[in-house]
Amino acid sequence: MSNIRWPRKLILACSAAALFAGLPACSAARSEQPVTSAALTATSSQDAQPRLTIEELRTLYGDQESRYMDIGGLEIHYKDEGSGPVLFMVHGSLSSTRTWDRITEILKSDYRIIRYDIPGYGLSGRVSDEAAENIQPVEIAEKLAERLGVNKLTCIGVSSGGTMCMYLAAKRPELVERLIISNTPSDPVDTSHLVMPESFVEAAKKSRETGFSDMNFWNEYLGFFAGDPERISAKTRKEYYDLNRRTAEKHPVAMVARIGDGVQAKIEMAKIVAPTFLIWGGADALLPESAADAITNYLGSAQISRIIMPDVGHYPPLESPDRFAQWIAAYVEAGVISSHVQEDSQP
Repeated sequence: MSNIRWPRKLILACSAAALFAGLPACSAARSEQPVTSAALTATSSQDAQPRLTIEELRTLYGDQESRYMDIGGLEIHYKDEGSGPVLFMVHGSLSSTRTWDRITEILKSDYRIIRYDIPGYGLSGRVSDEAAENIQPVEIAEKLAERLGVNKLTCIGVSSGGTMCMYLAAKRPELVERLIISNTPSDPVDTSHLVMPESFVEAAKKSRETGFSDMNFWNEYLGFFAGDPERISAKTRKEYYDLNRRTAEKHPVAMVARIGDGVQAKIEMAKIVAPTFLIWGGADALLPESAADAITNYLGSAQISRIIMPDVGHYPPLESPDRFAQWIAAYVEAGVISSHVQEDSQP
């Protein structure tokens, strides 16, 4: 079927919570993707439709590395693995610590890797009215690092996780030695240019009308935001489905770092002095290479290095973790990556 371009108001209505977090659940721009073998496998394993409690999810997805910490009345699920220089990793909207599983596996022999589920997502607890009113998202990252005895770290974030890292670097310049951010917004998210296949439109419409995102929705979503949908495994697709069918949250984006109207965000970005490495998926329809140019301009006091992964979409750590891990290690070990580089396209 042909792609459909929607009026901006209609696109914005698709998933307000996700859009406010800087990551739309039903918009983008690309030719319709074919149904992949991974998507078919994931769909065939779909359960009925019930919500899962946090306790059920912890039984399914918790492991021997899972730890929990109370921060301001919020129960934070985190993992602390390896030893060496600290890499502090923050996932994006609608995601979880599992974004970093493969990268952690590769790097934990040389680095101490700390990652956590943003409250309301993954295996972390619910966000109370009081917490939503009184706790700033960056305070979770800050307090977690402090309580784990960290005094220097490299903050690594994708999408809104990169926003979290920027806010942490602005607030605590003595803590954040360097930033590595990937496909992160620096301006209010504009969806007016976005196009999506009719199959995604229909999946998003069903999700919106029923209040439940089924396996078909996540196949459409993850396939659409990938440079190559075949890279997104059936296992990853099932994890997204399960972790996003946890019992509904009253404050789903309260602890997600957001750009908002951009005014305060620009003030915070101007404060950042930490050397910054942009690892950018060049096939991201939402935040293309021009978005990397914009964030470079706003980080005027920081030394910027940049690599473009031309065949990768919105989630480079998820879609191409081995390459992403190699770039992390190269940057941390070298201190900087000179100039701006376009990576050769790889399978």
